[in-house]
Amino acid sequence: MASQPAIYLRVLLVFLLVSIGFSAPHRPDIYIRVNQVGYLPQDLKKAIAFSNEDLSGMKFQLVTANKGKRASSRIKIPASEGSYGDFGFHHLLDFSTMVKPGRYKIKIEGTRIESLPFSIGEHAYDKAHITTLDYIRQQRCGYNPFYGEVCHQKDGKTAYGPMPDSTYIDVSGGWHDAGDHLRYLLTSGNTVCRLLLAYRENPSIFGDDYNELGDPGSNGVPDILDEARWGLEWMLKMHPEPDQLFHQVADDRDHIGFKLPFADSADYGWGPGSYRTVYYATGEPQGLGKYQNTSTGIANLAGRYAAAMSMAAQIWESELADPDFVDQCLQAGEEVYQMGLQQPGCQEGTPNRAPYRYHEVTWADDMEWGAAELYRITTETQYLKDAKRFARLAGSDPWMGADTARHYEFYPFMNMGHYALFDLTDESFQDTLIAYYRTGIEAVGKRAQQFVYGFGAPFIWCSNNLASAFVNQVLLYEKMSGDRSYQQLMANHRDWLLGRNPWGVSQFVGIPSSGGITPLYPHATATLQWPDPINGGLNDGPVYGNIFKLLKGIRLSKEDELKPFQSDLVVYHDDVWDYSTNEPTLDGTAEALFFLALHATGRAD
Repeated sequence: MASQPAIYLRVLLVFLLVSIGFSAPHRPDIYIRVNQVGYLPQDLKKAIAFSNEDLSGMKFQLVTANKGKRASSRIKIPASEGSYGDFGFHHLLDFSTMVKPGRYKIKIEGTRIESLPFSIGEHAYDKAHITTLDYIRQQRCGYNPFYGEVCHQKDGKTAYGPMPDSTYIDVSGGWHDAGDHLRYLLTSGNTVCRLLLAYRENPSIFGDDYNELGDPGSNGVPDILDEARWGLEWMLKMHPEPDQLFHQVADDRDHIGFKLPFADSADYGWGPGSYRTVYYATGEPQGLGKYQNTSTGIANLAGRYAAAMSMAAQIWESELADPDFVDQCLQAGEEVYQMGLQQPGCQEGTPNRAPYRYHEVTWADDMEWGAAELYRITTETQYLKDAKRFARLAGSDPWMGADTARHYEFYPFMNMGHYALFDLTDESFQDTLIAYYRTGIEAVGKRAQQFVYGFGAPFIWCSNNLASAFVNQVLLYEKMSGDRSYQQLMANHRDWLLGRNPWGVSQFVGIPSSGGITPLYPHATATLQWPDPINGGLNDGPVYGNIFKLLKGIRLSKEDELKPFQSDLVVYHDDVWDYSTNEPTLDGTAEALFFLALHATGRAD
């Protein structure tokens, strides 16, 4: 046993070390959040360290991820950006000068605190877009290669259509919308558009590892086009006659618990697991149960439908030599576009037992996109006139800069029509389109200044979709204008999605594939009833705490391991029962795939 004087000397030594700025090596109250996928060499690179003590004046450096060897100079930690949640100090760790390719961690000097590993290099993003495409393939309805089973072959029996209710039409195929088994033209049309545009922007990064059924094996067609065609074939079924359009298969009667799609037992009036309702796009309020929507038209669906079919016609004509499919797509696109002209307004999702629905109210942006793509392939000047007219009506995205919005109110969260129209119009109008994008970006930027993470999207349901759309808008704005002054703002939102958030959790299931922290319990049947993970899906994302508390039937299945990082303002839970923050979605994944593909520079084998 040590003598009493010796004990006094040890206490004095510890006091002196602390007083002159040294600290114990283990500091569990310091946390580092970083983009877990990584950074391109030219990127602005900023991690966040937070604590309940001021870290100003301490130093950090990059070390190699495998051996922990010093890889950068020592960098002084700047003053705190402010407080958030239960942590009073948040510091930006800027290592933008590091461009050498490699795998790294951030280490805070004098402690054992290290970040998760991340990459720097031209090929940092060469796998992520492929993994997101994997998730979309897993969502197939009909034959599903992920399960090796066939589902929902009796879809569906009509409601609200020009034919007698309960008439059977074949609308099998397409994709399940999220963790449930509904199918929407509203989200699937946007998904097809994002896939086709991602391919058109960067075709060389997409390989051919799967056939048209989604099974392993080459078929001479890039996998992303196989996936887009799966959606296109279903969209063609939803338009059985020149003046007809259906928009939704099934409703919230599906929500009777977790069930695999090929064992679906939901009953729509024809017995468990039998026929499901397919809703006609009337453009008027509809709903067969307690709740109805407030639809005002169909132009939102029609514009995206026309854009998808026109882009498909362009690609299959120029690259895949399938004239019959080209003619079929172009004819359908023109027919549905005309329907949109006749019924301006929005067709919302149709609810039944619960009030929740896709509450879209914007449609001019979609008609602009459809008109632009129709002009691109037909060169008919009326389409160009229409596109410019709708562009002026659409203007800037109305959610950008707002604190809140209803669920999917301003869908699809960024106006891709402005970008589609840009290279088809004169320089003066190009300046107008650039200004629309800039206005939205600056509105988000102003809001982002109020948050230590530099994140400016509102935390409504599917906030991750908003963040992905914003990243896309900044990247396309740069292509149009050459202006890179919003790079940091873009990176804040991209990096938030990839782990630089209070919880330190990437919002993509299984991305990164190793070395990171990604959702383990997404709100999907496969989480509980299937051995393979649903890698690639982008989850809904954090929501305001008051939204989480008010949603029907929501609860947690286990103790919240992220509780230290929650706040009264915003919550996120990696929990299979949290459908508000932890449910992967089809269209959100496609939205994110677009910017991940723009970041990729080559195929990763």
